[in-house]
Amino acid sequence: MATLSVHTSPLEQPGTGDAGGMNVYIVEVSKRLAARGVEVEIFTRATGSELPPIVEMAPGVQVRHVTAGPFEGLSKEDLPSQLCAFTNGVLRAEAAQPPGHYDLIHSHYWMSGQVGWLARDRWGVPLVHTAHTLAKVKNRFIAEGDRPEPKARVIGEEQVTAEADRLVANTRFEAQDLVTSYDADPSRLTVVQPGVDLGRFRPGVADRRRLGLPERGFVVAFVGRIQPLKGPDVLLTALAELRRRNPGMAVTAVICGGPSGSGLDRPTSLIELADALGVTDAVRFLPPQTGDDLAALYRAADLVAVPSHNESFGLVALEAQACGTPVVAAAVGGLVTAVRDGISGVLVDGHDPRDWARVLDRLLAAPGFRAELSAGAVAHAADFSWDRTAEGLLRVYREAVTEHRALIGARLEAYAW
Repeated sequence: MATLSVHTSPLEQPGTGDAGGMNVYIVEVSKRLAARGVEVEIFTRATGSELPPIVEMAPGVQVRHVTAGPFEGLSKEDLPSQLCAFTNGVLRAEAAQPPGHYDLIHSHYWMSGQVGWLARDRWGVPLVHTAHTLAKVKNRFIAEGDRPEPKARVIGEEQVTAEADRLVANTRFEAQDLVTSYDADPSRLTVVQPGVDLGRFRPGVADRRRLGLPERGFVVAFVGRIQPLKGPDVLLTALAELRRRNPGMAVTAVICGGPSGSGLDRPTSLIELADALGVTDAVRFLPPQTGDDLAALYRAADLVAVPSHNESFGLVALEAQACGTPVVAAAVGGLVTAVRDGISGVLVDGHDPRDWARVLDRLLAAPGFRAELSAGAVAHAADFSWDRTAEGLLRVYREAVTEHRALIGARLEAYAW
């Protein structure tokens, strides 16, 4: 099968640039599909002349670097101008293979869907599409100071939604948004929830020294791309309010990630905000963490904050809970599914720092309740796995291929008459 990921490569480090949960999703799902006998070729844009045309990411999984535009990181706003070149590279790769090399296309994000729409028609195979985020939803819940998604993206999403043979949503809330905001056909829509690597993200001993964090006091961590959409400023402002409310409580806020999206306009904005709020001494900035280091950070935290203004799912919340760390999250989008309110963490309505400070204060002052949430977090995360996600996608793929072949058969039969 052909997997399309135009704007970000699965080989990139999540947490900076445009790399995030979608990267993790594609990597984890592709490896598990390959283990089930599905050969996966991932097409992504080449961002360096030194990159080899093909990289084996895992047994049965290849990443194809397609030359489309300059060898540099382009913003998502600039990438639509390169879709023609990218599509050409994808079609050329297929033309070099025996006929019928690809049985199915799975596109991720709207720009990939535009490429997949054309490739689907050229190759005569079904197109499965996952949006991951939706422009109309993001604009509805836009953060203060953030840029709205452009009209071109809205139109592009509407087109892909109408053309895809099957649509995969991360949660029932995303499925509802596709139906109500994009007029998606419910009969072509399936919910397949993302998962978590339960082998890596699991409870363990917290080692703050390894991360250079204070061994005493409380730690509240934010993990993700630094941009208004993710709301890291909410945590810093809540920290200042928390210190005002409870000056005797020693709390350190960890901001782990790199600038992304509109956050690139002011890459030092959080440092400046911490200084303005007078909490610089209580904030630690860490670069994006990978693998075991990321799991170690989750375990080192007493709480993980996910104050996003919108999330299609929220993998950070799931990873933290799998490590036994309760999550305080905004009650938006997929976070309502990723976090069980009062069981594995606490959902906060809105982004008022005073409300967040009250919740953080209550939880940090109640070790018994945090222990209950920790146990609930592990149990809740255990219901999600990438193996389950892969099995759900396989069912969608089989149905899409079966329906497509039946349609082709019916057309041939009608033509024969």
